[in-house]
Amino acid sequence: MTTQLLGVVGWSGSGKTTLLEYLVSHLSAQGVVVNVVKHSHHDIFLEPARKDSARLRQSGAAEVMLASPYRYALVHELREQPEPSLSELLTRMAPADLILVEGYKWAPIAKLEVHRPSIGKAAIYPDDPYIIAVASDVAAIDMAGREVRPALTWLDLNQPETVLQWLLSAMRENLLPISR
Repeated sequence: MTTQLLGVVGWSGSGKTTLLEYLVSHLSAQGVVVNVVKHSHHDIFLEPARKDSARLRQSGAAEVMLASPYRYALVHELREQPEPSLSELLTRMAPADLILVEGYKWAPIAKLEVHRPSIGKAAIYPDDPYIIAVASDVAAIDMAGREVRPALTWLDLNQPETVLQWLLSAMRENLLPISR
């Protein structure tokens, strides 16, 4: 199986992370190697400012790698450089069967939208042809008269196992191409 890529998008509070936790744990249990990219619009703090690694970054190091017997993290300071594109970041990741991307709402990649009308935000799928499936807590016909594209798969967010089965099927059929 080649590396495949799926974005998981939706508005804050829709349940993206909860669904991703479910998917990652079940895929990993089945031997699928999964990497995750989590995009944030906020600054990222991985260590307190007084710790050695933060002090070294603040003193001017371009990259600092934190390493322990349990994990390692590479922190790269952009220092006025533009944020790297998703495709640039993907090249830095270790090989995997699947890369799940939370965020990057408008990236031109295959995406699953997590949509809960109760949070008061409009669905993204009507305006995004890259969304190939929607996981929602309402039926497709409840979408305020918006027509659902025939090729769009509608999944029950309250039954995450159906989302998992859809994802495994999409992976088997190589429907989630990656372009690096």
